[in-house]
Amino acid sequence: MKFSENDLELFNDALESGIINLDAVRNDMIKKKREAILANHPYSIWQGKDGRWRSYLEDKTHASGRKLIVKTDKAALEKLIINFYEANDEKVKLENITLEMLYPEWLEYKRLHTTAPTYITRIDTDWKTYYAGTEIVSIPLRNLTKLQLDNWAHTLIQQHNMTKNMYYNVTVIMRQALLYACEKGILTESPFAGVHIDGKRLFRKQRKKPSQTQVFTEKEQMAISKLAWEDFENHTKVYELSPLALLFQFQTGLRIGELCVVKYSDIERKNYIHIQRMLRRDTGDVVEHTKTECGDRQVYLTPEALTIISAAKKRQEELGTNSNEYIFSINGKPLTERSIADLYRKYCKKLGIVQKSSHKSRKTYISQLIDGGVNLNTIREMVGHADEHTTLGNYCFDRNEDKEKESAIDYALKIKAV
Repeated sequence: MKFSENDLELFNDALESGIINLDAVRNDMIKKKREAILANHPYSIWQGKDGRWRSYLEDKTHASGRKLIVKTDKAALEKLIINFYEANDEKVKLENITLEMLYPEWLEYKRLHTTAPTYITRIDTDWKTYYAGTEIVSIPLRNLTKLQLDNWAHTLIQQHNMTKNMYYNVTVIMRQALLYACEKGILTESPFAGVHIDGKRLFRKQRKKPSQTQVFTEKEQMAISKLAWEDFENHTKVYELSPLALLFQFQTGLRIGELCVVKYSDIERKNYIHIQRMLRRDTGDVVEHTKTECGDRQVYLTPEALTIISAAKKRQEELGTNSNEYIFSINGKPLTERSIADLYRKYCKKLGIVQKSSHKSRKTYISQLIDGGVNLNTIREMVGHADEHTTLGNYCFDRNEDKEKESAIDYALKIKAV
């Protein structure tokens, strides 16, 4: 039966006015379903001479294909029959459930176990790109074999020329959803657990990006710092303190979401600032935690960083604004990421250099510390990385220009006179 818009409107009005009670409707539906089960039960229900009630249920383990059930009263017998068929219905549902059917439920489960909405967005994007509409998601999970999944995984790698990281990210859905199916009792074990990938032969090698696109050289940093100080002194930005925030990022290596919400009260001990909150890019909300557990950290404040903080405080006092404790705010609200990102674009364009984002400032900070001989574990702690491999593998670049690199190589290879 197809309902018109008018029918649906009347139904909603009836719900709101209390004419229709959803609980009562639900209970009535359950009652009718159970009556239908008893009406379709293929065996008779009878009372024996001993007063007890009897019937049969299907049982393939018996030669006759059925077993006798006995209860002291009719209601108890009918309940047993109803439970048998409802359990069988649930069993059939579990046998037919596919990844496509399980995915929405698993995604909600995943959402409960992360504080990063962008991670959920990335997973859903991967689902739409690599899973939705494919054959593998329409196969009942209980019918999936290791061989099918092995073929699927290897085809995925070859069709999309995947790197190791790309493959790992895309297969999070398959790996974790099947484990979730085990937790729900749909599967006893994940067939994907046995799939092996020869990464050395199959994964596309990911070349490290050229340093000139990933970090600011010393000359570029000096030129940008000059422009930022000029903008600040000339009041040339709507967000007057955003140039100072940019300068502060070069001195601390903060993530942009952390930078926007640092407070004076975070300076809990001399020359150190406690990084403990961030601005969510998707919602604009301030959350009292960082990207990861390692992100909650104490960052050393250089003399230049302290000068920047003092300049921010002085300007706030001159304007008579309530910053709500935010170091780079003049309206009591967190600084927006865009106000800082726009400055990087503006300065790079003005200087005629390769466009680099605020994240490249963070890479510059890390590369500077490595060049300066700071202990790698200390750098890791200061920037909030879980391990040194991330710091060294993804954030270490050469900040020198070609002539400086060449001079350094010449000096390193020059045979010193004895």
